[in-house]
Amino acid sequence: MKIAILLPYKENFSSNYAGAVSLFVGDTSKNSIYNKNITVYGNTEYKNLLSKNYVNIKLTKKILKSNSKTFVNEFINNVRKNPSDIIEIHNRPNYVKYIKNTTKSKITLFFHNDPLQMNGSSSLEERLYLLNNVDCIVFNSNWSKNRFLINIDIPQNKFNFHVIYQSASKIKVNFNNKKKIISFVGKLNTAKGYDLFGKAILKILNKFPEWRSVVFGDEPREKLYFKHKNLKIMGFKSHKYILKYLEKVSISVICSRWEEPFGRTSLEAASRGSAIIISNRGGLPETTNHAIKIENLNADSVYNSIESLIQNKIKRISYQKKAYSDFKYTHKYISNKIDLLRKSLINKANILFPYNKLRSLKIMHITNFNEKHNGRLQYNTGRRINNGFIRLGHNVLQISDRDIIANSKNIRDIKGSKSLNNKILENEKNFKPDILVLGHADSVAKSTLIEVKERNPNLKICQWFLDPVSKFGPDYTKNKNRVLDKSNIIDATFLTTDPKSLSFKIDNSFFMPNPADKSFETLENYNFDCPYDVFFAMSHGVHRGELKAGKTDNRELIINKILEKETSIKFDIYGMRNIQPIWGNSFIEKISQSKMGLNLSRGEPLKYYSSDRIVQLMGNGLLTFIDNKTMYSDFFNKKELITYSNINDLTEKILKYKKDDKLRKLIAKNGKVKYLKFFNSDLVADYILTKTLDIKSKNKFIWL
Repeated sequence: MKIAILLPYKENFSSNYAGAVSLFVGDTSKNSIYNKNITVYGNTEYKNLLSKNYVNIKLTKKILKSNSKTFVNEFINNVRKNPSDIIEIHNRPNYVKYIKNTTKSKITLFFHNDPLQMNGSSSLEERLYLLNNVDCIVFNSNWSKNRFLINIDIPQNKFNFHVIYQSASKIKVNFNNKKKIISFVGKLNTAKGYDLFGKAILKILNKFPEWRSVVFGDEPREKLYFKHKNLKIMGFKSHKYILKYLEKVSISVICSRWEEPFGRTSLEAASRGSAIIISNRGGLPETTNHAIKIENLNADSVYNSIESLIQNKIKRISYQKKAYSDFKYTHKYISNKIDLLRKSLINKANILFPYNKLRSLKIMHITNFNEKHNGRLQYNTGRRINNGFIRLGHNVLQISDRDIIANSKNIRDIKGSKSLNNKILENEKNFKPDILVLGHADSVAKSTLIEVKERNPNLKICQWFLDPVSKFGPDYTKNKNRVLDKSNIIDATFLTTDPKSLSFKIDNSFFMPNPADKSFETLENYNFDCPYDVFFAMSHGVHRGELKAGKTDNRELIINKILEKETSIKFDIYGMRNIQPIWGNSFIEKISQSKMGLNLSRGEPLKYYSSDRIVQLMGNGLLTFIDNKTMYSDFFNKKELITYSNINDLTEKILKYKKDDKLRKLIAKNGKVKYLKFFNSDLVADYILTKTLDIKSKNKFIWL
């Protein structure tokens, strides 16, 4: 594989005044497995090149002709003489239009800056052109990617997007050698927040005379002067010199005003074990998980942040060690990600689904399989979906996230989440799934998903979510955040609510009915004269298992009003009135004793939302009642499911079918037959897979 890398015109690929793009390309090229087959093209007047595989395109200035265009044309001539399989264009989206029609090479575009501030990608039209004319786009942060996608209402899984952070070397740090030094590295201008740092550092050095501050950088266009006997302005120094100096720095401040696309300085500070202070701007928060983040940026907030680390040594050392131990973006690590991307481009002929139809897949299904509950929660949606995957002929590796967390908690991993994410990475490495399916897997880190997707570029990731997400329902903010947390890095989201009815948008989201499973829903209550009229069971949390003292639920009010209104209705109730919830086989035994079931979900009714209660009721042959505002009449007629408009209407209909046993049995049977036929776990599993892969299913789904 031969690779041609094109730098921006006048990018200094030299240790003399090297920019972030040159450092990134130089470091990752050296560590690439394709190092001997990489040629870097650029234009610089400096010597001391960052690598030997560099071709300097020398230009003769021509009047009335763009130097950049001449530079690109010379690059094209070079590539014609020395063809490459892949052309990687760095930070110049406007170069694509010149190169695209001159080569059959795969083209990858790397963004190192805000796409909306660059020639060739600032307008929507330009960005759509790029989407249709490059084979891959790499962003240096999720922030940059999201900027590129503004006003682009196209599912992300349609395009080959990747986020690959910048890199830094990692050395062994002796924290005992840390000195009382505060650093600032970068352009000495207001955009970088140097004026704020300067004002803050003078106050700090006056209050804490035993501390020193060192500043690296210059800015000939903007003059900001700060003087103090303990403040040293070093000017421009080589990258190697700065990294060496950072080894003894205790606190690094990166307080940019502008929206930093990423922030290499913060990354390098983490690699050298500094306690880091960053402003919440652009992609800076993505550089480290362990930094003091300044929300309200001003000189006082910079001062207060520095002061807090100086006065609290334990806090300072904690930030230093956590930033260092969590740092993983080494040159080799990032180079491997880029190499995997290169492999995927060249091997694209062997695409995952060449005939636009589903084949046998390897599926990694991560959800709570409730092993620690010893069968009490066997009848859950995760297992129903899992059964569907298996019946469709797929190879399923199931990972019970919450069981792993419960069994992995220790002093080094208080929450157990680190062990879970490490286990996912190891399983993915050994299993190499085609699809990763998440179900309420809140402890799976976004960084884990990014890593598995970058080392397995063909991998598709989706999530399913069952809890209510109505603005007028319980836990709205919490559930909304749970759904959105990973939505920008996965390919599809499946909800048991109509996504169009929500007060917020989820990209590439779909309604999914609660699946019934023929091995779970085995009762046929319509064939029997059951002793109870209506069954209703609830709980104060499936994992809790027992009632919580003092807790009430709006559903209790509905049941109590019916009981007060009509005493002749014989209810079998669990989870309220001091009657404990029931689980496992006890639940099956109890539900088998009732003719009808009340499908009450938490919160205000919303289009298509229901808990999995509807499966347990309809799937086991109970005549089922549901609020008409759920719009389930779109799927079931009045001969299959009974809808009601209010408590009076519900009470009257319960009485009606209590008296008409023949009609009750007929509707209950019709409901079960239809639910198991059209909302079964095999169909729902197929729907999840085909929608995630964006391929056509041979099945028809009545909810579309």
